[in-house]
Parts: sequence; structure tokens; C-alpha cells
Amino acid sequence: MEDNKKSVELLLEKATEYGKTSFELVKLKVLDKTSDVVSTFIPHSVVIVLIGSFTLFLNLGLAFWLGEILGKIFYGFFVVAGFYVITGIVVHFFMHKWLKKVVGNYFIKQVLK
Repeated sequence: MEDNKKSVELLLEKATEYGKTSFELVKLKVLDKTSDVVSTFIPHSVVIVLIGSFTLFLNLGLAFWLGEILGKIFYGFFVVAGFYVITGIVVHFFMHKWLKKVVGNYFIKQVLK
């Protein structure tokens, strides 16, 4: 009877150690995936900020240039804004599902890598 108690206690101790080890392994795997996704996200964010800055200044220059051509500066801004409204509508109605799928697949690939 004493041997059965020791065996059960030993089994419970081993199961507890296994559970703790499994939990630590899961934490390490999550940390690995998180660090991989973040380390991929940061360089992409820097590139996006640089492209955004370039686009902003390009659009400002284009708006001022068109404003000079059209006679009033604010006309150029209206033209540029109209272009972006039309582009936004086209993207929303015709490319929304495709963009959602591409971005979703990219994030899933990064997490499962």
C-alpha cells in the first residue's frame, strides 16, 4: 500500500513538472513568434513612414503646381483631394476583398513561420 502511495505521489510530481515544462515551452514559443512578427513589423513601418512622407510632399507640390495652373491655389488641393476620393472608392469597391486577403495571408504567414 505504501508503494502505491509513493507511486501516485511520484506520478503527480512528474505530471506537475511536465505541466510546468509544457507551459514554459508555450511561453517561449509565443515569445519567439511575437519577437519575429515585431522584428518584421518595425522595418516595414519605417519604410511605410518614409513612403508616406514622400507621398505627402509630392502631393503638396502637385497641389500647389496645379493651383498655379488653375489660377487659385486651393483648386489644386481640390483636384488632388478629388483624385484620392475616386481612388478610395475604386479600392473600396473593387479591391477591398483582395487587399484584405493579401494582408491577412501575410500576417498568418509571419505568425506561422
